[in-house]
Amino acid sequence: MTVYFIGAGPGDPELITVKGRRLLEQCPVVIYAGSLVNPEVLRWAQADAAIHDSSKLNLDVLLSLMNEAHATGRDVARLHTGDPSLYGAIAEQIRELRRLGIPYEIVPGVSACFAAAAALGVEYTLPGGTQTLILTRRSGRTPVPESESLPLLAQAGAAMVLYLSVGDAERVQGELLVAYGPDCPVAVVYRATWPDQEVLRCRLSELAETVRTSGLKRHALILVGSFLDQDGLESYLYSKERTQDD
Repeated sequence: MTVYFIGAGPGDPELITVKGRRLLEQCPVVIYAGSLVNPEVLRWAQADAAIHDSSKLNLDVLLSLMNEAHATGRDVARLHTGDPSLYGAIAEQIRELRRLGIPYEIVPGVSACFAAAAALGVEYTLPGGTQTLILTRRSGRTPVPESESLPLLAQAGAAMVLYLSVGDAERVQGELLVAYGPDCPVAVVYRATWPDQEVLRCRLSELAETVRTSGLKRHALILVGSFLDQDGLESYLYSKERTQDD
C-alpha cells in the first residue's frame, strides 16, 4: 500500500501527468483538495472509489483515512493542485506518514506558474535577459523569512512569480517598485487553464489599481519582469554560428 501525492495540474484536467492519471485510475481511495483541484480530474477515478474532499478535513482526519487505507491494503491517490512540492503543505502529512510507517511517493505536476506563462505566450528565461526565475510569496498568515522579503529578492532583477499574494497587491507594488521601477511590465493571471481564466496586464505602478478594479482576491498569480515584453536577443541555440560541437 502506498500514498501517492499527485500533482493534478493547475486546472485543466488534461494537464495531469500520464503517471498521475494512471495512479489515480488504480487507487481505490482518493483524497483531493476540493477547493483547488478541478473535480473534472475525478472522472479518471474508479467508479467505486472512496472519494474524500480534503478541504473539509483537518490533518488528523486525513491521517485517519490514510491509516485505514493502509490497514486494509488500499493505495491512496492524494491529489494536490499544481505540483505538490510548491506550497502544497505536504511536509506535515509526510512527517506523520513516516511516523506511522506508511509508504508514500510524490508524483510531480504542472505548476500554475508554467500554466500562466503558457497563457501569456512568454518565456521566463530570454537570451540576453534574466536567466533566473524566482517563485515566492508575500508574508501573510504564513510568515516569510526576512532574508526572503520582496525588496531583497527584487534586487536580483530576475523574473518573479508571486503566489498567494494578489490579495495584498498594494504592498507587493510598494515593495517591488524601487528595484524593478514603475514601468516594469506585470501580468496577473487568474485561474490559469480553467474555463474562467482571466489575464490582466499593466505596469508595476498600476498593479494595485488594476487588481482593485478587477476585484480579484484569490487564485491568481502576479508575474513581474522585463521578460513579459519578450524583447530578448536571439538564442544561440538556433544561431547560424552554432557548430555541431556546441
